[in-house]
Amino acid sequence: MKWYLHVLKNYAVFQGRATRKEYWMFVLFNFIIWCVLSAIELITDMPPFLRIVYLAAVFIPSLAVTARRLHDTGRSGWWYLINFVPVIGGIWLLILLCQRSEVTANIYDTDTQAS
Repeated sequence: MKWYLHVLKNYAVFQGRATRKEYWMFVLFNFIIWCVLSAIELITDMPPFLRIVYLAAVFIPSLAVTARRLHDTGRSGWWYLINFVPVIGGIWLLILLCQRSEVTANIYDTDTQAS
């Protein structure tokens, strides 16, 4: 849960890096919350209002953590746009997000940008 809250605290921080664990724990908690909200809406027979509000609330943090995750692999956050290429784009982005972090400092390190 601390990883999920860490991403929410860095709500719109697109600089720096995010580890694989930080990114995938955020995705896992998003999935769990989405499933719980879906179940509540199904049981109470209400329209998808809760899910839409939740999606709007985590949209910017999701983009930010994805950009930081791409920075951690040595790529620009603009690589997220590859997701819009039909069929292959989503698969390619998934592969990029699953890659190991760069062990050495890269241009996206907050520490190296200050010097």
